Amino acid sequence: MTDTTYREPDASLVTITNVTYALHALGLAIGAFGTASVVGAFLFGWPSIIAVIINYVKRDDARGTWLESHITWQIRTFWFALLWALVIGAVGALLAIVLVGFAIWIVGFFALGLWAIYRIARGWMALRDRRAESPFRRLVPHLSLLLQALIIILGALALARPSGAARLPE
Repeated sequence: MTDTTYREPDASLVTITNVTYALHALGLAIGAFGTASVVGAFLFGWPSIIAVIINYVKRDDARGTWLESHITWQIRTFWFALLWALVIGAVGALLAIVLVGFAIWIVGFFALGLWAIYRIARGWMALRDRRAESPFRRLVPHLSLLLQALIIILGALALARPSGAARLPE
């Protein structure tokens, strides 16, 4: 393995990165303890939107420092959450006709909310430890989580199948 050397970031940039993690965490907490969903508050709530804007503004300042990985981590968490929310929403809408879509929405958005909480918590802990967050090193556990969610969704589909669908015509 190669050891990457980073330049030391300004203390103010470390503070700003902590603030953006706090804003994302606030968005998740509003969803968890408020009337909104975790994913809805994370994607469409002001705290997370402000955090993503700050991340894009400070991205160039963080280039070459270990904070660059944290800013990338937060941006990717936001956009991948939006992508998966759209996929879950579309698949659920297509299958809502046979009532399975409602299960897909519930299970899918719940799993996506847990994933977002995990990503923000994991990144913030790495920031606290002053280490870079490697998106590619963390890819394998996320694939496992996504495969588990897919298995749960397929199980829900199998259980929601009408009882007459399994019978052969007489």
